[in-house]
Amino acid sequence: MKKFRAAIIGCGGIAGVHEQVLSESGNCEITACVDIIPERAKEMAARNGCPAYTDMQEMLEKEHPDTVHICTPHYLHVQQIKAAAEKGIAVFSEKPPAVNHEQWEELQKLSEKVPIGICFQNRYNPNVEKAEEILRTGTLGPVAGVRSFMTWRRDAGYYSDEWHGKWVTEGGGALINQAIHTLDLTVRFLGKPDTVEAGMQNHHLRGITETEDTVELFLTSGEKRGLLYGSCAYVTDEPVVIDIRTEKGNIRLERDILEIQTAEGKERFVFPEDPKLGKSYWGAGHKRCINDFYRSLAEGKPYRNDVASCENTMSVLLAAYDQNRQKLQKERTRI
Repeated sequence: MKKFRAAIIGCGGIAGVHEQVLSESGNCEITACVDIIPERAKEMAARNGCPAYTDMQEMLEKEHPDTVHICTPHYLHVQQIKAAAEKGIAVFSEKPPAVNHEQWEELQKLSEKVPIGICFQNRYNPNVEKAEEILRTGTLGPVAGVRSFMTWRRDAGYYSDEWHGKWVTEGGGALINQAIHTLDLTVRFLGKPDTVEAGMQNHHLRGITETEDTVELFLTSGEKRGLLYGSCAYVTDEPVVIDIRTEKGNIRLERDILEIQTAEGKERFVFPEDPKLGKSYWGAGHKRCINDFYRSLAEGKPYRNDVASCENTMSVLLAAYDQNRQKLQKERTRI
């Protein structure tokens, strides 16, 4: 298998997960690290024996990597993907794919030029894959509805940098950042939504962030209904819970567990996760997600998490913000 030369763009917290996966993959070599904070780039570069840069364009010109990993603030994702795509370089980007309609349209066009993978790593959680397998068999009948709950904690300190909690740079709050993975799975299990109704509030972060800390969604897909509640206003980070109601039973996903409840009784599956990666309250799919991206490149096959696969999730996310951005901005002016 070909050994890919990979560059990491943005050397903050999540980049460390990408670094670990790439270092352990056996078919990737980290050949450059880029960050506007020189010390961060140098620290990661020293661990990997490669050059450090503060300018992505300079790095692309000098290093010519096979792939880049985008681990930067949300608003930079599409412009940095474009910089790589214009040089024919494949891209693996952290979520969200885009922060507004214009960026999303541009990203769709860029995906026609080079392979672009989006890091919706929870699609690779073993209990999620098991649920999809069960639903494909049809033994539980068709899906009737999906309900999802995410209650985490993000306090003022989390928003002390220059980009979190701002419309222009983060693109939103709890929905686009924390609950986006839960939204993604909800939509995958429910199917393409026909309608979206969204409500957003800023409870404990009022006066600290411009954006929401809590969101609730009501989705319909034909006769199916979906409910999502996501909040960063809780006292701790609790595991995400997703219930999939079918004609003949219910599938529940929580931590690394899948439970099936039918009239005949309950069945339980446990899929122990790698404790070195991910969060204890929601999976460690980064390793499988990233490795699958490189497998798809090596084999010249489509990637499961390509841009097209994100279309339903992005349509709901952008519609939700279209409905609520103006309201939240008005609330902020009254504080």
